[in-house]
Amino acid sequence: MQVVQQPYPNWHPSPPVDQVGVEERVARLAARSIKKESKVAALKLALSMIDLTTLEGSDSPGKVRQLCYKAKHLHDALPDLPHVAAVCVYPTLVRVAREELAGSGIKVAAVATAFPSGQADRETKIRDTRYAIDEGAEEIDMVISRGAFLRGEYGYVYDEIAEIKSLCGDAVHLKVILETGELGTLDRVRQASDLALAAGADFIKTSTGKIQPAATLPVTLVMLEAIRDFHLRTGQKRGMKPAGGIKTAKTAIQYLVMVNETLGPEWLTPSLFRIGASTLANDILMQLAKETTGVYQCADYFSQA
Repeated sequence: MQVVQQPYPNWHPSPPVDQVGVEERVARLAARSIKKESKVAALKLALSMIDLTTLEGSDSPGKVRQLCYKAKHLHDALPDLPHVAAVCVYPTLVRVAREELAGSGIKVAAVATAFPSGQADRETKIRDTRYAIDEGAEEIDMVISRGAFLRGEYGYVYDEIAEIKSLCGDAVHLKVILETGELGTLDRVRQASDLALAAGADFIKTSTGKIQPAATLPVTLVMLEAIRDFHLRTGQKRGMKPAGGIKTAKTAIQYLVMVNETLGPEWLTPSLFRIGASTLANDILMQLAKETTGVYQCADYFSQA
């Protein structure tokens, strides 16, 4: 009898993904229409789940301060608005964001582990993560080593995630970026999701935003189903973060519908669902203004920072 070698601890074979079935389910869910009070509630909920992000080579302390100011003052535009969940920056700018957001309730997130490529040795990734945490990051968004994953070195990828999670401990949430645009198939997306969850990821995240395609509804559905099955098997709740290319309020609501239908209303909270975006907040504000006043406002009335 052949013995199947387990590629990493707590390994469970990932089920095959029915791509046609996934696409059909996504099409049905995306066709849902939400109107009036329910739409306003969904827009406010989506706003509260945004990780407002700037991850450019040209980022500066001034740009991060402006982004943090925007994060703290979104509610100035309309009454009764929640603040965003977090501001996400490079490790070198965490201290600036932490100082600007002090007392606001908005988390400071930092990318780490040689973001966005992941092409660095283990010690460099550990130093990168430790530096971000020491600077005040409350959340770490790490990238997996896609080359190792695609070569079938699943134990290596598992150990790397587990080690970064050990640095984070319970106090710092770890979001593990799969970079699904480089994985090639939905079967690989499911396998990478299962691996990251087993290794201790608090969230699994689609993309860095630097590779196309970034977040898509079919990929997100596969990842949500991995979270559902992990919860059914272990009783543990883990979070989900689609990121990259989510620019409109309509698209954000489609993601919320998918979360509700796949995982249930308990996951409709910033503690278990996030949206990584740089421009989505403005479109949500415009849609909320339209629901309040009956007319669209010019985009120039909203900060582009």
